[in-house]
Amino acid sequence: MARPSFTGNLTQQPPIPDEGIAAAVELMRSGRLHRYNVAPGEVSQAAELEREYAARQGARYCLAVTSGGQAMQIALRAAGAGAADLVLTNGFTLAPVPGAIAAVGARPVLVETTPDLAIDLDDLASKARASGARFLLLSNMRGHLCDMDRLMRIAAAEGFAVIEDCAHTMGARWNGKRSGSFGLAGCFSTQTYKHLNSGEGGFLVSDDAELMARATIMSGSYMLYERHGAGPDLGAYGDARLDSPNMSARMDNLRAAILRPQLRAIETAIAGWNARHDRIAGILGTCQAIRLPRRPAPETYVGSSIQFFLDGLDSAAATGFVAALAGVGVEVKWFGAAEPAGFTSTHKSWRYVAAQDLPQTDALLSCLFDMRIPLTLSLDDCDLIASHITDAAGAIGTGGAV
Repeated sequence: MARPSFTGNLTQQPPIPDEGIAAAVELMRSGRLHRYNVAPGEVSQAAELEREYAARQGARYCLAVTSGGQAMQIALRAAGAGAADLVLTNGFTLAPVPGAIAAVGARPVLVETTPDLAIDLDDLASKARASGARFLLLSNMRGHLCDMDRLMRIAAAEGFAVIEDCAHTMGARWNGKRSGSFGLAGCFSTQTYKHLNSGEGGFLVSDDAELMARATIMSGSYMLYERHGAGPDLGAYGDARLDSPNMSARMDNLRAAILRPQLRAIETAIAGWNARHDRIAGILGTCQAIRLPRRPAPETYVGSSIQFFLDGLDSAAATGFVAALAGVGVEVKWFGAAEPAGFTSTHKSWRYVAAQDLPQTDALLSCLFDMRIPLTLSLDDCDLIASHITDAAGAIGTGGAV
């Protein structure tokens, strides 16, 4: 008997909490949407959110901005990256990461990927030494952490600063330490498909007062930097207020208002993602045709998406696999396609980056598939989706039609 098709939606997010809707409506009635437009004695929603996120992250400072991409651009520029600088980064990531490097005029040096989808630390050490790069923009792509302790030892030995892209690892940890807490700065996203949802938005966190003073001016604070909730002491702004360009990347109060109740409930959300991820992974793991990336013991992950490999698949079979699943309502992405599609692209389609040879990464991407796991899925939905995936993979493995 054929399985029923999945009729849900793999891009449907939960609604904004009632508390956030009420705060947003009140704010709209006040008209004070700009983060610096506050009544005497009032603390803005954006400033309160910065305080709350810094406290949760365990960071001294937090800056709320318009997107995760802007957080990365500002972090790089505030750290001193600029024209002609070399910046190490993952060969397997999404376009905003090399885009942030290009936006500050720097040049990406792409690093290979391990079979478990983390940055290859051997290749990183080799390329850092050969290039002399002073920065690493580390992408924790799709929520997979490398050995962060070893990475920081390499950074110290080779003399480069680490800026962490944590768009997919808000709440993840390595040996108990939060993602975004290892390097000079951590960058987070609150775009709709991330772990907090404001449509667009992001955070930059750091313990470095001078970097955060420059970043705050760059975000567009003008001379109103004292109105930030988790910024450095005012003395840190002496040179920064005159030397740092205004890039107009402020988060507004409306987005902050809908994020604050979500932040308070994030641990519940993480538990929900992981329950769904592990349910799907448990079924996929029973299929011999499917290989799942290994999760190392020191990693505490947030399973808002899942990745799997169908090793040895050629292009036609991969395309057929995606189409077969689409036919039963299951949308998966394939990273081996020759052309970018939707949010999915590879280094070969980033023509603003100098072409680089990444044979290990290319071999992995040729058989790598990816699927979002929204909290709107029930566990029964997870079972149905995973069973459709194993059916389609098994059909390929046995030479059946897809």
